[in-house]
Amino acid sequence: MWTTIEYILIAYLIITAAAFIFQRRLMYHPVKSIAEPAIYGLTTVDEVFLASSDGTKLQTWTHAPRAGFPTILYFHGNAFHLADRAVKFSGFVDAGFGLVAVSYRGFGKSEGRPSEYGIYNDARAAIAYAIDKMNIAPDKLIYFGESLGTGVAIQMACDLPPALLVLEAAYTSVETRSAELYPYLLFARKMVRDKYYSLAKISHIKSPLLMFHGEKDAIIPIRHGRELFAAANEPKTFVVYPDVHHTDYTNEQLLVPLLDAARKYGLINPN
Repeated sequence: MWTTIEYILIAYLIITAAAFIFQRRLMYHPVKSIAEPAIYGLTTVDEVFLASSDGTKLQTWTHAPRAGFPTILYFHGNAFHLADRAVKFSGFVDAGFGLVAVSYRGFGKSEGRPSEYGIYNDARAAIAYAIDKMNIAPDKLIYFGESLGTGVAIQMACDLPPALLVLEAAYTSVETRSAELYPYLLFARKMVRDKYYSLAKISHIKSPLLMFHGEKDAIIPIRHGRELFAAANEPKTFVVYPDVHHTDYTNEQLLVPLLDAARKYGLINPN
């Protein structure tokens, strides 16, 4: 006769196996259908399609910078799509920044399925486009990572240092957050394929750092941001908003510190 404990153990093993097998479906939440930028009020933003290193076609929104301004390489967060950042992009463009916002594989109109190293290659393709096609000098590039995209921005900063690294709602690593969210899965850390281990990488980055985090963020608790910030090199700035949740900042809350940092580090030189 099977005991209750044996049934519970079997059920637990089944759940654990399913979590491992389907982890990327559980982790990534890409939203597809998306119209052209003009539909969302971005009438001066162009839509282009890049090819990642494996040939995956990537939907990308671009805008040339105003004279004397840097360009933001925007690495978006999980779920939703580029259009959900339209208000934020409008703020960047109106302020004078250039924009290159790549939709990762599997998101928006981009082909493929998401994975950590696939997304890194997508980000590299966007950087190459900014440099080679838009003729933006590397010392005029700002990497802006949002939530999931903070891990992408940090890896890109290790590959090719930007003039400024901006992180919004950053985490120490996906494996750490997974273990926090699923403590009943005893092997949660070991099971995670896509780790985005930002904490181990950030001390290697010498670029100036600007970080944003909301005290009320329940998706990525602020302790992640504080730990990451403590491990980062100077110069660095941490902007904390007491009443902000996960990535629901106003344009003013992001733009004022961003413009201040861009001026401080000599990235804005209007004629």
